[in-house]
Amino acid sequence: MDLHVSLVGRRDLAGQIYAQLRAAILDGRLRAGEVLPPTRELARRLAISRNTVGVAYDRLTAEGFLTSRVGAGTFVRETGSVARGAPAASPLRPRRVWDEVSVWPPPMPGIRWDFRAGLPDAALFPYEAWRRIMAGVLRPSGLGSAGDPAGLPALREAVARHIGVSRSVRAGGGDIVVTEGVQQALDLIVRVLLEPGDVVAVEDPGYPPVRMLLAAAGMRVRGVPVDAEGLRVDALPGDARAVYVTPSHQFPLGMPMSLPRRRALLDWARRRDVVIVEDDYDTEYRYGGRPIEPLQSLDEDGRVLYTGTFSKIMRPVLRLGFLVAPPALHRAFRMARYVSSWHAELPAQAALARFIDEGLLARHVRRSRREYRARHECVTELLGELFGDRLTIVPAEAGLHLSATFAAGTDDAAIAARALGAGVGLFALSEFAVTGPAAPGLVFGYGAVPLPRIEAGLRRLREVVP
Repeated sequence: MDLHVSLVGRRDLAGQIYAQLRAAILDGRLRAGEVLPPTRELARRLAISRNTVGVAYDRLTAEGFLTSRVGAGTFVRETGSVARGAPAASPLRPRRVWDEVSVWPPPMPGIRWDFRAGLPDAALFPYEAWRRIMAGVLRPSGLGSAGDPAGLPALREAVARHIGVSRSVRAGGGDIVVTEGVQQALDLIVRVLLEPGDVVAVEDPGYPPVRMLLAAAGMRVRGVPVDAEGLRVDALPGDARAVYVTPSHQFPLGMPMSLPRRRALLDWARRRDVVIVEDDYDTEYRYGGRPIEPLQSLDEDGRVLYTGTFSKIMRPVLRLGFLVAPPALHRAFRMARYVSSWHAELPAQAALARFIDEGLLARHVRRSRREYRARHECVTELLGELFGDRLTIVPAEAGLHLSATFAAGTDDAAIAARALGAGVGLFALSEFAVTGPAAPGLVFGYGAVPLPRIEAGLRRLREVVP
């Protein structure tokens, strides 16, 4: 154990050692059963006599804090320690904005049927293949020294190929910045391109953590309504410096942005010199209709910053995503990544690069897409059968969730609360409102509910919907 003891001066050294070890035991830093350094070793580290350390140990032993076993060492005894905390009183206070930030989604205890949006099925992930690759990259020859802030070159090249083939995104490896998810990509964009007080337009309804991040960074967030074609370009604020959109699969409603609307947004941004942040969070899971061409591939001016994540494809615990940026911003994003957290976890980066290059990611996506398509169809059919008179499904042909609306005036939050009491976890549409009240409804995620359990969960939900 690397035990920290700090001695001041040369008076009562045994007493100083005794007091610090006693405090560490009482507040739980030294736990019952932990072995202390031998007296000779601790004395050598502190540059004092062995007898001085022995006096402190003997006193602690006599008071019941330590116990010794011949040939084994000196151990901490169980003392009923209490948790150690920071000093209770402090003049430091956070900025007021942090009073308004909370964890989303909030904890939902007691869920039996987890219809929360954005959760993939952990059982579908190819763990054996991932373990094999991770074992390979963790060998001494598998990794080099500290990584490039933009990400390992092998992963950046692999990501560029993957999104080029699967999403028609125009990018080379040099255009990729590896992030720990879309949230970090947006944080980098704010650092590089925006100033405190700038207006950022977001979809209304939209993804709550994005609004919280922007507000915490000092941005003025403006909600822009969406309709059947996606974000309403005619409602964008004239003083916006950036627009955040989910055009391939609007979150949470689910419709794609129409081609005319996408072209109108690009034209609007070009005329007003605005940056567009395109969040393409789950486009791999498309079950019908023509593929949606991303804004990035339609952009001729280099003002679309394209972001994505591997959390929905693989596992949320794998915090890896990416940002596609034009050459003029490469150095700035690399430096912003460096000053914020240097680089993402290197073993995971190397493993994901091999996972993509060996074709395992594409195989996993194809297998998962078949399963999620079946769940999508099952949820759609059962919602029509069980809630046809109460819910109107928002047409969607992609992703891991779909939404349905109630008649105006319905208290969707109360229904979601009753559902949770019945063991069904899901989100009310009102949770995603930005400025005004959203159309009441429910969001049905099917990524975390196995196909055989969907019907039972929705029938249980029907029991609590008036």
